[in-house]
Amino acid sequence: LEELPSSATQKLLALLNPEQRKIATELLGYPKDSIGRRMTPGYVAIQQNWTVAEVFAHLRAEEQKRESMNQLYVVDNKGHLVDYVRLRNLVVAPPQMSVLELLENQRLFLHASDDQETAVAAFKKYDVTMLPVVDSKEILVGVVTVDDVLDVAEREATEDIQKLGGVEALDAPYLKIGMFTMVKKRAGWLSALFLGEMLTASAMSHFEGELASAIVLGSFIPLIISSGGNSGSQATSLIIRAMAVRDVTLRDWWRVMSREVFAGLALGCVLAALGTVRILTWQFLGLKNYGLHYLLIAGTVGCSLIGVVLFGSLAGAMLPFVLRRLGFDPAVSSAPFVATLVDVTGLIIYFTVAYLILHGTLL
Repeated sequence: LEELPSSATQKLLALLNPEQRKIATELLGYPKDSIGRRMTPGYVAIQQNWTVAEVFAHLRAEEQKRESMNQLYVVDNKGHLVDYVRLRNLVVAPPQMSVLELLENQRLFLHASDDQETAVAAFKKYDVTMLPVVDSKEILVGVVTVDDVLDVAEREATEDIQKLGGVEALDAPYLKIGMFTMVKKRAGWLSALFLGEMLTASAMSHFEGELASAIVLGSFIPLIISSGGNSGSQATSLIIRAMAVRDVTLRDWWRVMSREVFAGLALGCVLAALGTVRILTWQFLGLKNYGLHYLLIAGTVGCSLIGVVLFGSLAGAMLPFVLRRLGFDPAVSSAPFVATLVDVTGLIIYFTVAYLILHGTLL
């Protein structure tokens, strides 16, 4: 019903019987993409002052009306959620035992107004198959099962992956979406990335003098900027996913930055070693003559790789935190966007290092 125009929704609601209409209207009254839209009112609630015998008498009357009875939710006389009991514990309990003696002492619940992603995270965290839903006064209003949130988890994961690729989230399956809509959703980010790459061209033109003096530096530009972009894409993908599954929060920014400093340095050293070995090997085997200052060139490439990879890792890891702090979806800091950002700064780092090392020789 929520996907239809309001006029169509009203017509369909009129076809329902009074009980179904009441339930549908209540569910549609919750905010879009909230847990209230996903919950089912078919739950079993029992009073905290009942005995086991009274519970089973209630279950016999309610069996055909409820979604699941694996867990029975205990409420007070005003409907406030108290706790829950397991059906298997009721089966083996004496008939006169009080429900209060069988409580699990785990008040796990969701709020009807919370975002559906909260439900996905809760099911992952607590490893349960069903959770109660309460309103602002903690009155039990429904339940959410793991089946109810599976498609939510799939949709959210799909949107995040699409955004990581620099595409606006698609509203329909790939083969069903119109070509105009497809182009429209891809053109925005592609244009923004194109404008970003124009900054790379500007940076290149700024260092034309250095390139003219040491043409050999130009052959390593793709190596330098791709390494920085790749490290940034790795970092941003890891952090965005960690945020999505609630492994990382805004409070963890310092820990993440500390880890990425060490990771960036280590990865930079690995790539620097590979780059240096490549230059020396080509020089000694006669595959490429880098001139008398080949050791300085190797040092330039190695140091540049360390700096660029370190910056790429930090930028890729911190950008999602900045976006989340500003209230944006971290997934929009897509891998292509981070790579474009690192391309520009990578060139600046590369030619700055080259000037410091090669000044007085090749430059």
